[in-house]
Amino acid sequence: MDKAGDKQGMTAERQATPIYRETIVLASASPRRAEILTQVGWAHEVVTANVDETRRAGEETVAYVERLAREKAEAVAAHRLFGLVLGADTSVVIEGELLGKPQDERDARRTLQRLQGAWHEVITGVALVRAESKRRAVAHERTRVKFASMSEAEIDWYVATGEPLDKAGAYGVQGRAALFIERIEGDYFNVVGLPVRLVRELAGRL
Repeated sequence: MDKAGDKQGMTAERQATPIYRETIVLASASPRRAEILTQVGWAHEVVTANVDETRRAGEETVAYVERLAREKAEAVAAHRLFGLVLGADTSVVIEGELLGKPQDERDARRTLQRLQGAWHEVITGVALVRAESKRRAVAHERTRVKFASMSEAEIDWYVATGEPLDKAGAYGVQGRAALFIERIEGDYFNVVGLPVRLVRELAGRL
C-alpha cells in the first residue's frame, strides 16, 4: 500500500474507533466524576488541577463554570506531551443565586431550607484540551431539579449524615438526597457532576 493508502487507512481506523476508547485525563479531584467515567467504561487517570476558583465580579454562572473547566483542563494539559484532558466545574443556582459548597453544617442547613419544595438549576462547564495540539472544546449543560418539601427534622437528619458538606448546593443526588428529589428535567449525570454524554460529543471534535 502506498503512503496515501496508509494515511487513508489510519484515518478510517480512527473514525471507526469510538473516542471513549481513548484514555482521558481527568483534571479534577471529584470522586463522583471519576465514578461516572468508570461506570461507562471510559479509562481515565486523575491529575488534580490547582486553579483559583474565585468568581470574578459580574461574571455570569455559565461564563464562570466554563472558564473554570477550561482553566483546569489547560493547567493539566500544559504539563503533558499528549493526551485528552478533561476539566469540569459544577454550580447550583436558585433564583439567580449561585450556591457553592456549604462552609459548615449551619450553612448546609440554610441551603437545604432554600432548596426544599423548589426548583433549581445545576450548571456544569465542561472543557476538553488535546495536549499535543492545544485544541480545545468548551460547553456547558443545564439540568432543572425539583426538591420535595422537607421537614426540619429531615433537614437535620440529612445534614447530620455529613453528605452535604463537600457538595455544591449541599446535596448529592446519587446519595441519601435521592429521598427528596421530586423531579429532574435534563441530564441526570450532570446533577451528579459530569454530563458524560456532552463529554463524548466534545471529545469527538478533537
